[in-house]
Amino acid sequence: MKGVIYTIGYTGFTVEEFISTLKKYEINVVIDVRSSPYSERYAEYNRDNIESILSENGIYYRNYVKEFGARQENRSFYAEEGFLDFEKFAKSEQFLSGVEKIINSVAKGYKIVFLCAEKNPIQCHRTILVSRTFHELGYKVLHLLPNEEKISHSKIISQLLVKHCPNMGQVDMFSTNVKSDEEYIAEAYRKQNQKIGYKMDGEE
Repeated sequence: MKGVIYTIGYTGFTVEEFISTLKKYEINVVIDVRSSPYSERYAEYNRDNIESILSENGIYYRNYVKEFGARQENRSFYAEEGFLDFEKFAKSEQFLSGVEKIINSVAKGYKIVFLCAEKNPIQCHRTILVSRTFHELGYKVLHLLPNEEKISHSKIISQLLVKHCPNMGQVDMFSTNVKSDEEYIAEAYRKQNQKIGYKMDGEE
């Protein structure tokens, strides 16, 4: 294991709970992956506000909208159906640049959490796009939940397989195309990507 990386969705936390959770895990860098780091309903998490609150608590704030944001302007990153294709975007120079910066930061001893809005990690691109990459690179990814709970990315994958590949492992004697575990996992990721991926111009 190369290190531990965390994720968190702020809608499950008051600011006090949020800061307390970060301190519990000794997190000292928040990487904001929101495409629009503002919220009318949760104004305390607007970029300027949360950056100030974090600074008061000795925690660094960094915005990675270009590197890891769920909404991208470049249409080449979108599937024909109109949603942001996470697999395409994960191969882009800007995404890989963000990955490299995170790798270097973890190697220097920083404890990092990816911040987005959605409290359920399986419904958020921070999990299906960003965390997937770091999990596959050999990092332990933990998703922080309300009420002092957490879930590993490995368990998220299990949930995705149950959700999207319920027939995994069932052998069809008439089929010559037997999928590997890796193929099932990739299929589950793609189906969840299609479900939650940002659609440009409001395409459905």
